[in-house]
Amino acid sequence: MMKVPDKVVVAEVGPRDGLQSFARWISTDDKIEMVNLLSDAGLPVIEVTSFAHPKVVPMLTDAEIVLERIKRRPGTVYRALAPNVKGVIRAIESGLVDEILGLLTVSETYLLKNQNMTLDQAIESAGHSFKLAEQAGIDFIMAVGVAFFCPYQGIIPDKAILSVVERLYNKGIRRLYLAASTGMENPLQINRVFSAVRFGWPEIEIGFHMHERIGIASANMFAALDAGATSVEGSICGIGGGIVMPGGMGDIGNLPTEDIVNMLNRSGVNTGLETDLVLAAAQEIQGILDIPVRSYIARNKDIGI
Repeated sequence: MMKVPDKVVVAEVGPRDGLQSFARWISTDDKIEMVNLLSDAGLPVIEVTSFAHPKVVPMLTDAEIVLERIKRRPGTVYRALAPNVKGVIRAIESGLVDEILGLLTVSETYLLKNQNMTLDQAIESAGHSFKLAEQAGIDFIMAVGVAFFCPYQGIIPDKAILSVVERLYNKGIRRLYLAASTGMENPLQINRVFSAVRFGWPEIEIGFHMHERIGIASANMFAALDAGATSVEGSICGIGGGIVMPGGMGDIGNLPTEDIVNMLNRSGVNTGLETDLVLAAAQEIQGILDIPVRSYIARNKDIGI
């Protein structure tokens, strides 16, 4: 019998993951409005932006401006990605983030393309980043990306994933999420790996970040929750995707936040969110970004929430 937590934190990554590879420039004012709509909908964690090098992610060069001008809701954690030590220092010096997100990928092929690091270098960088955030009194969480399937390497072996988790644990990191970054992952492996993490390192607070490509992301989400994940990450309107995915992969969006909230609420899981408020925010953001409807709940809203 499937076991799902009574309460699940739904984190919103659209303003960062959703916009980092967006096809056209989104203005600073529109980014701010997007974050404000998500705050008004009650999202408990919002990944606002990234402190990546401007040449790598030009869409998010206005990170400090956005963070300074957003409307902050009491109870919401405003997070920023910092993919390396320089980014962490910039995030700390800004004085504008509640939480810093570190990043590496299990796939070393992808890691070299995405962050120009070997896995050994990325582990050391993660440890240093964590210590810097800790010294600054800022919460830190680690993103373990491309954890199950790599478009360049194929299926990632379980032992490779668990080795990275162990090495991060040995650096003192106790909060992380595993990312199904391509939408090509399968729920059996996800359930198996999350179960192994929960058994091997019960002190770790673990979440799941999922992309959607072949219609399997929702099954992957429940597989992770059944095996110990206590938080999940979605992107409003399903926007998002890695910046160095190979050509021909097609659309690799995230699982839409509004669908995640709807599924969990209908399953009796306490998200602390109202489906209609999240859907309303998604519809507003869809208009701001001028994108087609993607989520199931938005396409079928007339059947009742």
